[in-house]
Amino acid sequence: MNKRKPTVIDMFCGCGGLSRGFMEAGYDILLGIDNNDPALESFRDNHDGAIAMNGDLFQGSTILEMAHLIDNKNVDLIIGGPPCQGFSLTGKRNEKDERNTLFGAMVKAVDFFQPKAFVLENVPGLGTLYKGKAKESILKEFSDLGYTISYKILYAPDYGIPQIRKRLFFVGLKDGMKFVFPEPVKKPEDYVTSEDAIGDLHDFKDDFGKDVSEYINPPRTKYQKKMRANAKQLFNHVGTNHTSQVINVISQVPEGGNYKDLPPGVGESRKFNEAWTRYHSKKPSKTIDTGHRNHFHYKYHRVPTVRENARLQSFPDDFRFYGNKTEQYKQVGNAVPPLLGFHLGVQLKKYIINDGEL
Repeated sequence: MNKRKPTVIDMFCGCGGLSRGFMEAGYDILLGIDNNDPALESFRDNHDGAIAMNGDLFQGSTILEMAHLIDNKNVDLIIGGPPCQGFSLTGKRNEKDERNTLFGAMVKAVDFFQPKAFVLENVPGLGTLYKGKAKESILKEFSDLGYTISYKILYAPDYGIPQIRKRLFFVGLKDGMKFVFPEPVKKPEDYVTSEDAIGDLHDFKDDFGKDVSEYINPPRTKYQKKMRANAKQLFNHVGTNHTSQVINVISQVPEGGNYKDLPPGVGESRKFNEAWTRYHSKKPSKTIDTGHRNHFHYKYHRVPTVRENARLQSFPDDFRFYGNKTEQYKQVGNAVPPLLGFHLGVQLKKYIINDGEL
């Protein structure tokens, strides 16, 4: 009986949140491709020997290079999240618009490698982008390659992720099979909260910590134990040196509140939807974004650390982020929650593995 793990290429991989989830679901990640060096360093260090390739997905020759790097191995699954500006479909499509090739690169890779399945993820708005033309283009171009496609918006808290986040997934299967998305594993009353996720991570008193440090507190919840299971040290838990003025404003924002809850004249420099938002300890966090200036810890008067944001994204603590702190925050915010990838991966195995044999 062949026990080979299904093989995966991750396109537009970033630091590899989606592929880390598939890895934990028992897949063999062969290769990640992106054009951001710090993100690729993080990918390389956290995917059991996977190759990290800095590649220009505008170039068709990149696919041949990908095949060469993996020694022309068979590829069972291609996953990726092409930037939504890669779908420039307004009016008459300009074939020379290089942004089209961002999406086209994934189509070409699926055509070249002929995997058993592909997973394309994006923001929910992609479904209505250009009056639905972007979605229709995905369905048509992959259908023309012989794939049966299902799509659905998944809500992260339903899958045990302590963060309000929605992502649109397209899953294509060969051989006429139609993918059924995994059922939620949590009900709203059981959602993992911000405090459940990061309540064991300490605040800073004498200094702002360092990139590699030690845990001070024991894990207190099932989620914290899960995140810490394979970690011997604490990575990327470094505080931010706020001005006394910023600390004063944060201290006046109630738990779960934002700029609208501040007294008149306070925090006037920031007045937009997410400004001065403080998480609520008893709810999942707001959507983690690529910045780190507008969301604040539910208890402490500071922004969450990279590690705290990573926990809220469901990255396990043994996943270390590289680059400077701004780049680390960006990697976390751009990622697909690994736990979402895990549940998709477990479900997808039912379709691409038969009786334990590929």
